[in-house]
Amino acid sequence: MKLKLLIIAILIITSCKHENKTVDKSVVIAKKEISDDVSLNDIELEVYDYNGFKKFLNRKDDKIYVINFWATWCAPCVKELPYFEKLRGQYSDKNVEVILVSLDFPHLYESKLKPFIKERKLKSKVIALDDVDMDTWIPKVSKDWSGAIPATIIYRNDNNKFFEGSFTYEALETEVKHFLN
Repeated sequence: MKLKLLIIAILIITSCKHENKTVDKSVVIAKKEISDDVSLNDIELEVYDYNGFKKFLNRKDDKIYVINFWATWCAPCVKELPYFEKLRGQYSDKNVEVILVSLDFPHLYESKLKPFIKERKLKSKVIALDDVDMDTWIPKVSKDWSGAIPATIIYRNDNNKFFEGSFTYEALETEVKHFLN
């Protein structure tokens, strides 16, 4: 079992999609920030297996959902997180919800994921997907998903689009605007 988990971990790490893009230094997040005195115990982390998580993929309430699959150990994922945070801040009044789905390992939630959330002052909803049966749930998320991260789904009701790879802020905003029209 441990060997299987090690092999899965290696596959996830090596499949992290890279795109050589310059960092957008103009990203400014104008929102209430997590204060430095917040304890890690105060950071609530919802953890789901796929069956519990799939409700986030099927909401039909006319809201636009931007669901990003990422991990703290994935450099391209970390690089694009400010773009999702900026989108959340700029489009929350337009009925857009950003959900950041961490694929970090469960034994690292307290030592890596929660400190990361605090350090980066993430305001988007962060949930953890803890389901080792990736061969089963990845194609249920999208038949086009190889399992590499970052990966993003944008949907509104029954209209959805899947993206494997990194975003710039401009590209992310353009895709969301398609759903606004």
